Amino acid sequence: MTQLWPAPHRGQTPVNARITIPGSKSVTNRALILAALADSPSLLRKPLHSRDSALMIAGLKAIGVGIDQSSNGDLTVTPAKLFGPASVDVGNAGTVMRFLPPVAAMAQGLIHFDGDARSHERPLGPVIAALESLGVSIEHGSRYALPLTINANGQLRGGVVDVDASSSSQFISALLLVAPATKEGITIRHTGSTLPSLPHIEMTVSMLREVGVKVEVIGGKEWRVSPTVMHGREITIEPDLSNAAPFMGAAMICGGSVTITDWPKVTTQPGDQLRTIFTRMGAQVAFTDTAHGSDLTITSDGTIHGIDVDLHDVGELTPSIAALCALADTPSSLRGIGHLRLHETDRLAALAAEINALGGDVDEEESALHISPSPLHSGTFHSYEDHRLATAGAMIGLRIPGIAVENIETTQKTLPDFPGAWMELLAQ
Repeated sequence: MTQLWPAPHRGQTPVNARITIPGSKSVTNRALILAALADSPSLLRKPLHSRDSALMIAGLKAIGVGIDQSSNGDLTVTPAKLFGPASVDVGNAGTVMRFLPPVAAMAQGLIHFDGDARSHERPLGPVIAALESLGVSIEHGSRYALPLTINANGQLRGGVVDVDASSSSQFISALLLVAPATKEGITIRHTGSTLPSLPHIEMTVSMLREVGVKVEVIGGKEWRVSPTVMHGREITIEPDLSNAAPFMGAAMICGGSVTITDWPKVTTQPGDQLRTIFTRMGAQVAFTDTAHGSDLTITSDGTIHGIDVDLHDVGELTPSIAALCALADTPSSLRGIGHLRLHETDRLAALAAEINALGGDVDEEESALHISPSPLHSGTFHSYEDHRLATAGAMIGLRIPGIAVENIETTQKTLPDFPGAWMELLAQ
């Protein structure tokens, strides 16, 4: 039986904490890919060290990239000729299962990909189909899913590809990241009716432009990338703003204030929208300039208001926002999040089931959750091996005594020590 973690209970005793959030998973894994495809070594400062980033590092090293970690955690990435045979474990990391196959397509030899059981169910077909349309030989048993084997010939010519990214923006980012290293560049045309998590594509485009790559965006549904020799560089990874959500939420649940250090004033991270969303839910948010940049402080009297919001572009924030909505004084509707059914778990079904099991009132639609105020009680909050479900359970446990979170260790996917950071928050 999976171990249960007694979520610390605080009630409405105010917090007063200062927290440093580890580096962004999204930025770290994109930076690793770009560094691996450069023509000279790169230095990544303050990268995230978690299961997802470790899987990305191990996958790149398996196909020939040199990656060394210094005593302070910084990473030196040394590009090299990519080769197989190799086996890559993607775990249940979307960025690894979608970003690495296009990189492997430029190697020489057989590269096999597999992962956790859930990874076999997550969408990968658009990346596979796009690579096949570019001439890459891939064995996937006609499933267009993991496990798969790429028979790479040492180059990726490029060209024009049509991709339906309705279920994940990562399909677009995966091709954008390798496009500069192809012979002809790549033009990507999104053919789907919707495009979730657009800020993550904007993050990819921004990072490409930072290394001198020309990216043309046409009508928000087409991207043209010219072949470019990318040079190694030094980059400092921003803190993961999405991972700040439960810590910021603690100030709203208990009252008091929480300061997140080094919050960038300009960023492409979707988590930056927490400032607006949490303000609408009753908190006060303010920047403070420091010698090294800026800190962000969220202050609340412990009153949480419901919210009607479209989270289509920032779906990863949904579990933390849903946890706050379950404790709010008015009803909430979280809309535009149907694509979350294809994440680490079906997040809509999981959130509805777990909050309702604690006495909550959640109505689930195909692409929305409607959450009404209802007294909650003690119980077990199951995580479904989903890091953001686990942190949502911890948030509810702050207000409601007797909450036990199943498999809190799953938070290692993007946070190296969430239980320790949570206790540090409450000890201040």
